[in-house]
Amino acid sequence: MPDTIDRASLVGIWTHSHEEDQGDIQVFRSSGFNFPRSRGRSSYELRAEGSLGGYRPGPDDRHVPSTGHWDLQGNQLIITPETESPVHYQVVSLEPGRMLVRPVTGQ
Repeated sequence: MPDTIDRASLVGIWTHSHEEDQGDIQVFRSSGFNFPRSRGRSSYELRAEGSLGGYRPGPDDRHVPSTGHWDLQGNQLIITPETESPVHYQVVSLEPGRMLVRPVTGQ
């Protein structure tokens, strides 16, 4: 993956496709992907101006909305929900409809 990524290519809704994860690599699919049934999926809506929307599974498996902001620094995607600590991901691969990321620890 190049050291920098076109920010505009990240804009949209990305949902975790945990069935496709391999080791420490997480797979996210863009909206419109036909996911198999699952008890809960996290999603990020990365908006062009840097705001963040999305959902995460709640304690009763219902979706809980989340808000915040996001940033891109080189090949690191930084997700900062309003009520949680920032999450850093290294973008390993990005193609239309599919993004592979590796969580970065120690940030």
